[in-house]
Amino acid sequence: MPPAVHQVLATLGYGDAIGNEVLGIQRVLRAAGYESEIFVETADFRLEHLTEDYRDLPGASHPDNILLHHFSLGSRASRMAYALPERMALIYHNITPPEYFIDIHPRLVQLCYLGRRELGLYANRCELGLGDSDYNRQELEALGFPRTDVLPVVPDFSHLAGPPNFMQAGAFDDAWVNVLFVGRMIPNKRIDDVIRFFHAYNRWFNPRSRLLLVGSHAGFERYFAMLQDMIDRLAVPHVHFLGHVSNDELAAYYELADVFLCASEHEGFCVPLVESFHMGVPVLAYAAAAVPGTMDGAGILYHQKDPMRVAALIDLIATDRDLADRIVAGQDAALERLEHKDFAGTLLRFVDGLCAMPKREHPPVAFDFWAQVTEAEEMDELRPFRPAAFQALPKALAGDARRAEARDAGEGGDAS
Repeated sequence: MPPAVHQVLATLGYGDAIGNEVLGIQRVLRAAGYESEIFVETADFRLEHLTEDYRDLPGASHPDNILLHHFSLGSRASRMAYALPERMALIYHNITPPEYFIDIHPRLVQLCYLGRRELGLYANRCELGLGDSDYNRQELEALGFPRTDVLPVVPDFSHLAGPPNFMQAGAFDDAWVNVLFVGRMIPNKRIDDVIRFFHAYNRWFNPRSRLLLVGSHAGFERYFAMLQDMIDRLAVPHVHFLGHVSNDELAAYYELADVFLCASEHEGFCVPLVESFHMGVPVLAYAAAAVPGTMDGAGILYHQKDPMRVAALIDLIATDRDLADRIVAGQDAALERLEHKDFAGTLLRFVDGLCAMPKREHPPVAFDFWAQVTEAEEMDELRPFRPAAFQALPKALAGDARRAEARDAGEGGDAS
């Protein structure tokens, strides 16, 4: 019998980049004849039936098995995987640098700092470190992972394949120019810069234009309030926060977009860029982090955050049909290169390589590790049934459970 190849991660989200990749990996592994389960701390209710509780991982453990550990923030699931005897490959989705959340989300500052610190410990634990972009792979290499490579993100666009839902988006189907951004309303994505660039474009180039911002701000209400305040102070017209939308609504907003504008300063991959490629929307993006690699020579990259320069580029794309067509043709070619990457074959070659290589000596684990696991489970039982007693516990005792609460509230690293 071949070894089991299980995946472990903190949370499985619905419709996000990491969640789609995890499910895709499981499909490939099972089709190749491997037993493969997904062990998580939490999951979206729509995906819970596809997962196993991470606390059941020791019962499924065997020294010949392989764990594919998706790392975005440190978690109990991560630490349990660390302590087990399996060979391990870490799949790194990047962690947003904590400084982006200072004065906006103090708890996330701590979580991102601890996650980045914990990541370095896996260099001695893993046989292989995989980035879902070369940008992420280079970070693992710098941390001392002995072997690194790239497991390419090959996006699945099936969520955009159905009929677009124009029930709300139809209000923007007119002769105006629609500038679109898709992604969470969080500081590293620099929604404030997107608004500044749009303000310059709307004021100096085209007053018949609007900005459509699609994505949730849950957990980042302070940043959202700052954005609203900036819009009021600058008197920026026609900015629409559309929140989290369904897949068919998302398809409609892509259909109506004239330009996709990205100002993000930290991305591990940035799936909305290639979604825009797929939907034929010209992309204008800031050349930072993994974005140039994801764009792969397509779209337009800008290197300076000068509002008037970016506004002029938006105007060029929106008014020069030949230019827009050439941009879309370049994006089509980049997307074809991406889709021709052999995701399944690459994944299975990594698994075969892990099976063939000698196991590394397991780094030491705290002598009382499993006692701490038992104590943490007791804290979990206390939290929902006696919340007042849980809140009264010393922080040192309740810390792990409070970190779990933070993740349950939607707080995390860079999962795009």
